Amino acid sequence: MRYFVTGEQQRKSLLNALVLMFLGYIALLWVSNGMMYFHHMNLTPDSVIAYYLGSEEKFTQPRSYQGMLEVSHFHLFSMGMLIVTLTHLMLMTDFPVRLKIWLSGLIYLSALADEAGGWLVRFVDPIFAWFKIAAFLLLEISLAALLIVIITALIRARAQMRQSGSV
Repeated sequence: MRYFVTGEQQRKSLLNALVLMFLGYIALLWVSNGMMYFHHMNLTPDSVIAYYLGSEEKFTQPRSYQGMLEVSHFHLFSMGMLIVTLTHLMLMTDFPVRLKIWLSGLIYLSALADEAGGWLVRFVDPIFAWFKIAAFLLLEISLAALLIVIITALIRARAQMRQSGSV
C-alpha cells in the first residue's frame, strides 16, 4: 500500500529509465574513446611510439610533459567519477559478489594502467607501447563488461516490475 500512496512504483520505473539513458550516454563515451584512440594510433607498438615520441616521417613532435600532465589531470578525475558511478550501480545488481569484486578491481586497474601507459612510453622506454595497447584494450573490455552487467540487471528488473504489475 505504501508504494501506491508515496508513488514509489513510478519512481522505480523512472529511476530505471534514467539509469538506462545514462548508460546509453556512457556507451557513446565508450565508442568515442575507441575512436579517439584509433584516430591517433592503432594496435601496433610503432604507432603508439610515434604518437608519444613523435615521428620524423609525419613531422610530429613528442608529447610534452605539460600536455600529458593536463590530459592526465582531467582523465584521473573524470575516469574516477565514471568508474565510481558505474561500480556503484553494479553493486545494486543481483550478480555474484565475486563478479562485482573482479570487475571493480579490473576497471580501476585498467583505467590507471591506460593512463600510465603513455607516460611509460614517453618517459621510460618505448617497449611500454605493448603495455599501453594492452591497457587500452583491457579498459575498453572492462568498461563494456560493466555496461553489459548493469544494463542486463536493469532490463531484468524492468521485466520483473512488468510481471509483478508495478510498472
